[in-house]
Amino acid sequence: MAGQPAYYAGNRNQKTRGRDALSINILAGKAVANAVRSTLGPKGMDKMLVDSLGDIVITNDGATILKEMDIEHPAAKMVVEVSKTQDDEVGDGTTTAAVLTGELLSKAEELINKGVHPTVITSGYRQAATKCEEILNTITVDVSPEDRVALKKIASTALTGKGAGEYKGFLSELALDAVLSVAEKTDSGYKVDIEDITIEKREGGSIKDTELIKGLVIDKDRVRPNMPQRIDNAKVMLTSFAIEFNKTEKDAEIKITSPEQMQLFVDQEERMIKAKVDNIIKTGATVVFCQKGIDDLAQYYLEKAGIYACRRIKKSDMEKLARATGATIVQDDTEILVGDLGYAGYVEEREVKGTKMTFVMDCKNTKTASLVLHGGTTHIVDGVKRALNDALRVVGVSLEDGKVVVGGGATEVELALKLRQYASSLKGREQLAVNGFADALEIIPQTLAENGGLDPIDILVEMRSQHEKGNKRAGVNVFTGKVVDMWEENVIEPLRVKTQAINSATEAAVMILRIDDIVASSGKSKLGAGGMPAPGAEMGE
Repeated sequence: MAGQPAYYAGNRNQKTRGRDALSINILAGKAVANAVRSTLGPKGMDKMLVDSLGDIVITNDGATILKEMDIEHPAAKMVVEVSKTQDDEVGDGTTTAAVLTGELLSKAEELINKGVHPTVITSGYRQAATKCEEILNTITVDVSPEDRVALKKIASTALTGKGAGEYKGFLSELALDAVLSVAEKTDSGYKVDIEDITIEKREGGSIKDTELIKGLVIDKDRVRPNMPQRIDNAKVMLTSFAIEFNKTEKDAEIKITSPEQMQLFVDQEERMIKAKVDNIIKTGATVVFCQKGIDDLAQYYLEKAGIYACRRIKKSDMEKLARATGATIVQDDTEILVGDLGYAGYVEEREVKGTKMTFVMDCKNTKTASLVLHGGTTHIVDGVKRALNDALRVVGVSLEDGKVVVGGGATEVELALKLRQYASSLKGREQLAVNGFADALEIIPQTLAENGGLDPIDILVEMRSQHEKGNKRAGVNVFTGKVVDMWEENVIEPLRVKTQAINSATEAAVMILRIDDIVASSGKSKLGAGGMPAPGAEMGE
């Protein structure tokens, strides 16, 4: 990334040991956390990421920022992994996870400077993380799938502070409907696969034009305009092979000495293409989605047979089509069976903001939904997609777990309060580490206040005071600058956002703190025959 900071491991011929290695790793981890810290919260700032080709990404999503940054230092990459894991597991809280990791390292550095051994700190951090899970389970609120109001608030919280924040009421309603349309009820509760929700982007119009389709939308049109525009009771075939002339695997030279031979050669090509199309027609397929190309001649034969065909379908879309229609992706035209076909109520080509798209509706698997996003520019649509993806994930997680906590830093301050009480019951230096962990948790409300232009010390003191009085839901409203009840302010997050962020941040901090030697590895084994060091290999390296 042009203009982005890079952290390098240094001269590969040198080793860094002991306190120097630890200091370098902690510094790298803190640098990454500080890079995204200003994006946290509803009033967090955005980052503009510019790559070597000049492409621009504007976002305040922690995972996106860290993924796009050019980071080389191995310890810094661990913090990036924390954010990536948070994004994969929950979808939201990525910045929280990175900032918390950096603050845990910062508090550990203070303890190390006071003479506390890293092993003691890591032990204390693990105890604190385990205790946090226990405390979190005592302050959660149950949410049922029927409680649309609470689920909409969860989606709205995830959208707040994103580029599309002003449309959060409209988008949270869409996100909730999309998740409920793909949620499956099981014996143990609900299961939500966000992969069943397709998101297509379209520049043009307003964000308010974004629509939810109870079916699958593919960003492709018919290969020929004279093909049927709509097929009812569609029998869908999915092919991963190209419907065109097979080229020889090896280079070959054919000598043609007469026009008749040329005609024979062309006729043979046509017969091969027609044979492929005939194999498709024989199955009774009325719609064909091809992952690769479709030859012009094959298009003609398919059109003549009244088949609706699309080509160059993305692999991810092919897999979604297979799930939705129940079709099998066929890899060889000679092995097509009638049983490989899938079903859809109808397949239709529609025009969306000047672009033609294919709508696959009333599928065999009704747990399918698509969101067609609109916005004034490419950057706006990209921002809406990232925000909406977060909202979809948090609603899905809330449906699966049925447990939520309040946001606005209230949960972190409550955890810090309870952890300090727990620390006083411990003997030994682990008590210092648990207290350090509690202090680190308060970086979240502190950063929320800073990014909102408020005095972080005043806000933190007020929040601590409220929690000590028993108000477990007291958090900071960055818009009014007041410490208020976050539940009444509708600031709600899934429990898993907090547990995942705390666990991932703890594991990454512990891993970094346990490293006392940085060695440049060649990537090759230095063991010779029989497991003995190879000649020239230095013992202990």
